Amino acid sequence: MRVLQVDSGREWRGGQNQVRVLCRELAREPGVEQRLVTKRGSELARVATTQGTAVTETPWGWGLDPRAWLRLNLTVLDFKPDIVHAHDGHALFLARHAAGDARLVATRRVDFHVRRFSSWRRVDRIIAVSRAVQDILAADGIPATEITVVPDGIDATEVRGAATQELDVRKRLGLPAGAPVAVNVAALVDHKDQRTLIRAAAHARPARPDLHWAIAGEGGLRGSLTAEITRLGLADRVHLLGYVDAIDALIREGNVLVMSSKEEGLGSVILNALALGKPVVATAAGGIREILPADALVRVGDAAALARKVVEALDHPASFPLPPQCTARAMAEGVLAVYRSLV
Repeated sequence: MRVLQVDSGREWRGGQNQVRVLCRELAREPGVEQRLVTKRGSELARVATTQGTAVTETPWGWGLDPRAWLRLNLTVLDFKPDIVHAHDGHALFLARHAAGDARLVATRRVDFHVRRFSSWRRVDRIIAVSRAVQDILAADGIPATEITVVPDGIDATEVRGAATQELDVRKRLGLPAGAPVAVNVAALVDHKDQRTLIRAAAHARPARPDLHWAIAGEGGLRGSLTAEITRLGLADRVHLLGYVDAIDALIREGNVLVMSSKEEGLGSVILNALALGKPVVATAAGGIREILPADALVRVGDAAALARKVVEALDHPASFPLPPQCTARAMAEGVLAVYRSLV
């Protein structure tokens, strides 16, 4: 079986890491030959090449870059894949017009509604990373027979090894060695809702004036979030770290991982925290409800409840097990089963 993986690779986020993990796991499967098409010079291209994946790099300056479409067409003609697997919306749009006779698979990682004439309605199978994503797709009229749920997966041993990197976030921020730190790892975009996280920091300050909040990620809302931090007088307590390469080390050094999303396909960074035995507090958004128990969750947008849960996690830390369906092996086996059902 020949599989062509396609990801626009414009940023390095959880989705791109899942592509890397999938390629690594499928490389261990006898009879599976694969190639990855992604943006030239991207972090995904670099790490996938390092792990031994065959990578075809292409100029991909914007979502529907015709240069990427041309390269994808040439790769399909040369590689002759049985399956073309697109991992984001831009990759899917181009793949749909280049797949030829190959069966087209697309992974849906977000619990957003799909438009009436979207490319998501023109695939052989959609892999939804959670039941929450599946429900949104079904509500939008996509037949259940065209959707398969395969949760994201991680290699817990790999995560624990990466967490040993030296970071020392407290030293970087000029904090005392024992200062409690709540960590958020997410792009600074609307659906991650760090505004609620910042308001939670204000609510928590009377109970835990020593608590610091470290937000790792970049995005278009950085300016408005900085303004909100200033408005609430939290510049000495809420820290925007920007892009952090050593995410697992940051999670390990933190006391609790906090996710404040309004919408979330699954929240794969939560899996890393579970593998590291760290307490997690999150909003009950999308697929997060499928990987965390109810007592770790609060209502979306409820900053006061989020603050209370974080303080409780600091005072009485408790970790939760990594769900067995969220291992790298389970994820790859689920995806491979989809491929085999189509070929």
